[in-house]
Amino acid sequence: MSEDTETADDQQLAVVVHKPRSEVAIESLRAEGVYDDTRSVTEWTADSVAVPVTAPPQETQFREVVRQVGKRRLRTLDDHLRERGWTDAEIAAAPSSWAVLGSVVLVDIGDSPRPAEVGDALLALHGEAETVLARHGISGEHREPSVEVIAGDGDTETVHTEHGTRYAMDLAEVMFSPGNKAERARMGEIVSEGRGTRPSERASGEAASEGGERVLDMFAGIGYFTLPMARAGAHVTAVERNPTSFRFLVENVMLNDVDERVQPYRADCRDVVPGFASEGRADRIVMGYYESHEYLDSALDALTPGGVLHMHEATPNSLVFDRPIERLEAAAGEANRAVEVLDTRRVKEYSEGVAHVVVDAKIQ
Repeated sequence: MSEDTETADDQQLAVVVHKPRSEVAIESLRAEGVYDDTRSVTEWTADSVAVPVTAPPQETQFREVVRQVGKRRLRTLDDHLRERGWTDAEIAAAPSSWAVLGSVVLVDIGDSPRPAEVGDALLALHGEAETVLARHGISGEHREPSVEVIAGDGDTETVHTEHGTRYAMDLAEVMFSPGNKAERARMGEIVSEGRGTRPSERASGEAASEGGERVLDMFAGIGYFTLPMARAGAHVTAVERNPTSFRFLVENVMLNDVDERVQPYRADCRDVVPGFASEGRADRIVMGYYESHEYLDSALDALTPGGVLHMHEATPNSLVFDRPIERLEAAAGEANRAVEVLDTRRVKEYSEGVAHVVVDAKIQ
């Protein structure tokens, strides 16, 4: 028998799924414990991929179970670049991290040689992806991304699934930070823990309200925090003034079936707060903007006594966590309110010497 002849053992199981939902399928297969990450995801037809599995799944939706050649995955980007003839010095300059967001790979290309080859290698490494984008930074009043297609078909629109929440977006037009993943999940968990019991009611001993917390997301974007909180049962007023981000916010509210729990506004949050507060103040406010301290007066006007404020900031390392807490306490003092800091966290490095931090505080 020649070396090219396939034996029965070479044929292993895979499930065929619609390409646009491959990320969802892989996440579900991982949860079932049947995803085989030792083999590559490969294209099956023009609109589908074969995802390797160790056994037929019981919970994940798929088109069919097939036999797939058991080609072992080249497990790292280094492996793929080495196969392309890259030297050790060139590989050392290649990207060390990237994110797969639906059908798009987002990568900081840095000083890597031959970006197009890096892009092709990333597509080979992630068979479910179709486009590789080099990320060059964020700028402008609406924090718009600067990206460049370095491989694939160039389609920058995608749907990314994260802890069950689906985010539709165009990565050439809106920002999405993979480094905020844990914080997005945490916000859903926090709301879930307090579902149906508002902080103000707990403090006063009144009976818990039905239907979850009343939340104000002052800088909602495409729904980064709004969606996991609404999926956990909160009623969220989501404010976003960037028209492109707002379009995706509305789409994502429908995509996640939370339209009955989210009220979106395309506006400046300062203009929304008076009407919001007149109907009832928030049990929880999220300020997911690096300069959110500039809006603390509005946030405090909208927050009920005993409510919780989540304040984000880009802070020099030498001032973590002193500066955001001092700013919060100063704003609260002007409003004759007291601050109890509940938690502080580093989310990620924002830039060299600057950290993205969050302060959680109860405001009386």
